[in-house]
Amino acid sequence: MPKIAQVSDYDSSKRKEINMYAIVETGGKQYQVEEGRYVDVELLGEEADSKVVFDKVVMIVNGKKSKVGQPYVEKATVEGTVIKTDRAKKIIVYKQRPKKGYRRKYGHRQGFARVMINKIRTTAAKKAEATETAEA
Repeated sequence: MPKIAQVSDYDSSKRKEINMYAIVETGGKQYQVEEGRYVDVELLGEEADSKVVFDKVVMIVNGKKSKVGQPYVEKATVEGTVIKTDRAKKIIVYKQRPKKGYRRKYGHRQGFARVMINKIRTTAAKKAEATETAEA
């Protein structure tokens, strides 16, 4: 018979720590992003090694604290660098009408931009940075 977990058996120290992440909207889609990780988004029209700023931040989570926008979080931005622009693997589109002799086959490769996320900024982070630069 399998052992049923008791409340006392739960070890909170083994729980994975929640990092800071944000949900941004770009290209009509929403992406969950973290600092130091990359994300593949729709083409941005930017060259490689150029800076991009996503200002449509839907939600920010920092540990147990979270901030949800209505529809976007005010004065929050996510900064990143375009690593490369490329095209995804080819998909085959095949159309056929039975008994009519109609057959069409063509392929499609969707373009994407790979963006390395450098910084997730909130209003508090912006204020702290502004005071640091003012003191220096």
